[in-house]
Amino acid sequence: MLLLLETVSESAELLLRQSARVVLAETPFSGPDEARRYDIEAIVTRGKGEVNAALLDLCPSLKVIARCGVGLDNIDVATATQRGIPVVNAPGVNAETVAEHTLGLMLSLQRQMFAAITATKAGNWAYRNSYAGDELRGKTLGIMGYGNIGQRVAKLATAFGMRVLHLAHPQVQAKDDGAMARDLPDLLAESDLLTIHLPLNVTTRQLLNAEMLARVKPGALLINTARGEIIDEAALLAGLQSGHLGGYAADVLTTQPPDPASPLLALPNVLITPHLASLTARTYDEMCVLTARNTLDVLHGKPIDRRFIHNLRQLNR
Repeated sequence: MLLLLETVSESAELLLRQSARVVLAETPFSGPDEARRYDIEAIVTRGKGEVNAALLDLCPSLKVIARCGVGLDNIDVATATQRGIPVVNAPGVNAETVAEHTLGLMLSLQRQMFAAITATKAGNWAYRNSYAGDELRGKTLGIMGYGNIGQRVAKLATAFGMRVLHLAHPQVQAKDDGAMARDLPDLLAESDLLTIHLPLNVTTRQLLNAEMLARVKPGALLINTARGEIIDEAALLAGLQSGHLGGYAADVLTTQPPDPASPLLALPNVLITPHLASLTARTYDEMCVLTARNTLDVLHGKPIDRRFIHNLRQLNR
């Protein structure tokens, strides 16, 4: 039996049901209920359904865990690896669309588009007299996380005439793409805009805490399409309220959905979208179909591209 903790695209679900018996959990958190009823051999989730040790204990026949996406913070990869279970995800598939969304947030924040559009819709054409937006051209962009998404953002930013820096990392420092590596304090101090594309793990959780945010260049804009927990939101709010930070635009928050009364949402220089950067129809379907095919192949003992087995190296030790 294949357990779907969350819905996937229509074509991906059809593909799964053609080759496996599928049960869809009532909620992303009711996986244990289904695991007590059925002998689960595969689990497919997106971003909400939690695959933890307690669920794994209920699935002794489990052969594969799959995430329709990239981030794996809702999956206990360490426990799965200890039990010899491959964890499948889809790195790189959403790079184009998340990078586009990132540039959209940058443009909206830098050029104050939301405020301008809102004022115009309200009949305030005179807003143009106090307009204080600026260009991306000539600004320095600091990229935190220089994987598939970060590198695509760098290319788009370069096309806009930006100077690009990225967080130093042993695996990417040698890339000759025009971007320059910096350690975190220097990256924060030099960047007019900072964009986050790091995975959430023990080393990145609240990486941008009060101490680090104080090192950010005064007036800099922050963009986050990775995970909300990478930033200390209390310190972020304080930095925005004091004027040290020039603005914040994000597709993710620590608490999703946020409290409508959140003081962060009330700030005029904060733009939040509801975690939809990867949800364009094209990318969402591609991501789900790829993951469905890989899940079925692993389930049936067929080889798949090594890139899509997140813990392959650990499994082979």
